Amino acid sequence: MKMIQAIVRPEKLKNIEEALKEEGFCSLTEVSVRGRGKQKGIVIGDMVYDKLPKELLMITCKDEDVKIIVDIIIKTSRTGNIGDGKIFIVDVVETINIRTGETGEETL
Repeated sequence: MKMIQAIVRPEKLKNIEEALKEEGFCSLTEVSVRGRGKQKGIVIGDMVYDKLPKELLMITCKDEDVKIIVDIIIKTSRTGNIGDGKIFIVDVVETINIRTGETGEETL
């Protein structure tokens, strides 16, 4: 199992969620975050915006679904401009459904 963590532009969130749902990937966790990348924020006139608002999507999935999900996220979120975001793929050792006690891929 893997966890896909995608940091994306807030205005792209709805498009990403709809595209994932259309392909059968309904489960996700969303968190509003702020941060900066290599560009170290942006400067507009005299104002410096050190950290920008982003959305963090966390999706736990089977190994064979990673490429499909990542492709959907990239396709629906890419603008070609600085600040489009990042995707991290992390190994998941175990999952446990609190209500049922199920473990492993059955919880997905």
